[in-house]
Amino acid sequence: MVLGAICAAIAAVCEASLSWLMLPLVDGGFQQAPISWLAQFQHPPLWVIPISLIGLFAIRGIAGFVVDYALAWTANHATMNLRLHLFDRLLDVETSLFASRSTSSLTNTVVYEAVGGVGQLTGAAQTLLKDTFSTLALLGTLLMLNWQLTLFIAVLVPVLSVTMRAFGKRMHKIIRSSQLAVDRLGYVVEENILAWRVVRLHGVQKQQALRFKEESRSLFRLMMKSTIASAAATPLIQLFTAMALAAVIGAALWQSSSTGTPMGAFAAFFLAAIGIATPIRRLTEVSSTITRGLASVERGLQLIHDSAPESGGSFACERASGHFVLRDVGVRFDAPDEPWALSQINLDIAPGSVVALVGPSGAGKSTLANLLPRFLLPTQGVVELDGVPLPAWDLQSLRSQIALVSQDVVLLNDTVEQNVCVGNVADPVRVRAALKAAHLLDAMEALPEGLQTGIGHNGTRLSGGQRQRLAIARAIYKDAPIIILDEATSALDSESEQLIQQAMTNLMRNRTNVVIAHRLSTIANADKVVVLEAGRIVETGSHAQLMACGGLYAKLHAIQFGAFENDAAPSVQGS
Repeated sequence: MVLGAICAAIAAVCEASLSWLMLPLVDGGFQQAPISWLAQFQHPPLWVIPISLIGLFAIRGIAGFVVDYALAWTANHATMNLRLHLFDRLLDVETSLFASRSTSSLTNTVVYEAVGGVGQLTGAAQTLLKDTFSTLALLGTLLMLNWQLTLFIAVLVPVLSVTMRAFGKRMHKIIRSSQLAVDRLGYVVEENILAWRVVRLHGVQKQQALRFKEESRSLFRLMMKSTIASAAATPLIQLFTAMALAAVIGAALWQSSSTGTPMGAFAAFFLAAIGIATPIRRLTEVSSTITRGLASVERGLQLIHDSAPESGGSFACERASGHFVLRDVGVRFDAPDEPWALSQINLDIAPGSVVALVGPSGAGKSTLANLLPRFLLPTQGVVELDGVPLPAWDLQSLRSQIALVSQDVVLLNDTVEQNVCVGNVADPVRVRAALKAAHLLDAMEALPEGLQTGIGHNGTRLSGGQRQRLAIARAIYKDAPIIILDEATSALDSESEQLIQQAMTNLMRNRTNVVIAHRLSTIANADKVVVLEAGRIVETGSHAQLMACGGLYAKLHAIQFGAFENDAAPSVQGS
């Protein structure tokens, strides 16, 4: 920036010097009428004037190149830094952000909006540097040549300032509305890409197209309002500039006829006056660019400063025993008048035990499981691991103790091997052992490049059962002392499920296991079954004990197995 500023000043001096060349050229070259106070410009030979002209343009060109390069370097460096800061914040931000902002909104902010705003601001800085120095140099030239006429041009400054301030406020309001419209438009696209099967199966393409069209029209109207606000400023500025120049020319002609001002001085002044109009116009127009850039960068800075990173303590251990205790835990997501997602949860999960969480859909099973790796923070109460409250744990150490296998499998767009070791240095022997335990080794080795085969976005090159077993292999490879299973065999056919059960048994041995069970047949041998309803624990015990009680668990069991026995309906997967 400093280098750019210095070169911008050099370029401005060269531009102002072009006006001074009019003095010896007109008075000394054409009129041959010496003027005493300008004698120093007329002593050099006349051939010096064209040589000086070439030299000035050459110096101005080199200085302009350095300005452009220096500011481009600054812009790209600032863009890279902002992008890195934004992505770093996404990696450690509190998880509540992902519930309040859509994926398309966050992507738009990180990839396009904020970094695009930096580019706009840097372009504006380039204009400000160049044209501010040009304006000052030319203004100095005008004052030296004729300070009385320069006052006519000075009148432009407050008029233009008031005008651009009014347009700037209007632009900022429209741009912020446009950002929200872009978020809504992006969300429609994101939703239809993720749910393309549902959209096509239910034949709602026309409705979705209409929805996209309405959001596009809303954005179009806002963009046209922005164009009107920006474009209306230009003719007004040009009109004010033309009026000032007209007044200058009129006053100059009157002054020349009454006082006999030399022709060369008038030509130099007029050239400088015309030259100063262009940078003044660009300086006034740059306000709209600055407004757009600031509005875009504000979103990125807001993401950095207003979204706090996850905070953890300093406690760490190499391998936890897996003893969880929840005391009077409650979770509320929204306003204080909203119902509790979890309320008065008291639970002891013994090391090495299998604890199953069951209950109707919306009972709070996933919410409770998400408390254990601190994906959620309890609104009240405390969660402890090995006698240490979770906030006192170092987050990386805490999460290294836990492996998760969910029915909603998320895989990386990478090789089979990297999806097993997940970013760590791969141990080929352990990778193969994990895949073998998940009954997936033969299928993966049969791929075109074996374990180095890319599996595509979220494993699109694999079947549903293969994706689920790859997630299980990932958990086996991690070898964590705590396992969270969210109906991990739900996507497997009967044959694959039989093959994987032994692998799951081996995985769960000598570990603390929290199983979110949808199919009650999978948890008959659990050490403890915790039944939830409306965010509360209503029953606790073994499978046999709960069946004997005849409560909610027995009722859910009867619904599922009675449906199969009577062949009346499929099992209630959401129970």
